[in-house]
Amino acid sequence: MWPWHRRRDRATAETEPDAVRSRPQAQAQEVDPWQDWLSRSPEALAVRQWWADAAEQSVQLGEDGYRERLGELLSRLSPRDFAALGFGCTRRIDRSCREPQTCSQDPAPQPATDGRTRREGPVAGACNGFWDCSSRYGIRAAFTADDRHLAVTVHGSWSQVMLWVDGIRVETPNPLEEIGYWVGDRFYVTETAAPDDHPLQGHVGMGAIAILSVVIRDVTTATTHIMDPEPHEDWSCPVAVLRDGRWRLYPTLEARDTDRPDRTLTLPS
Repeated sequence: MWPWHRRRDRATAETEPDAVRSRPQAQAQEVDPWQDWLSRSPEALAVRQWWADAAEQSVQLGEDGYRERLGELLSRLSPRDFAALGFGCTRRIDRSCREPQTCSQDPAPQPATDGRTRREGPVAGACNGFWDCSSRYGIRAAFTADDRHLAVTVHGSWSQVMLWVDGIRVETPNPLEEIGYWVGDRFYVTETAAPDDHPLQGHVGMGAIAILSVVIRDVTTATTHIMDPEPHEDWSCPVAVLRDGRWRLYPTLEARDTDRPDRTLTLPS
């Protein structure tokens, strides 16, 4: 297998950590504006304590054992928990929440529409995407628009990506990518290295591999679907789009923009 991943997110590429820290750092203030929220969130306090015990627990469990438990604990958090713990958010991935007076409030009811995929603060209920740009764990968290489903990634040993969707570990034969996105409130889509025997597979530098497979996690059926490219399909940056109940798989962003899918298919329901 190809143990490298690409880093295609231009925003995060500029905020890779220079120093190794055990957890994201909340904004330094005499009085933590999130303290009231944290005092009422045992899930957030459990994560903070797990960070505090990182050195001891890593010795006992090993690095991957420690990160496995970290991923499980993170999967229990709400958007406000992530904000309170100092993660970067949809508005600014490289710094903690600057508007806790607004973001700590209860969210307002939202109209039911498939178009709501991104929530950017300051907004009641906090953002719906969070990034860790300061620690060696490289944590990312993505909620659905209604906050009912959550995908979490944590960097394991050798920078392998560990993924949980709704608290369930999602594993694939080849290394996962850290980039993913929700399609509606049912499907989480990410990528993995395509099989080694693909004729175009290879290492293209800067931690990237040439050809990727598409991974779709269905939270309704708790199943994972992996679509590998055929030998003639050049999936260098694949995109999956759900339209009228059928998936359209594009090899690149450009192919998506011009609606030239390599494949259309229906997944079992």
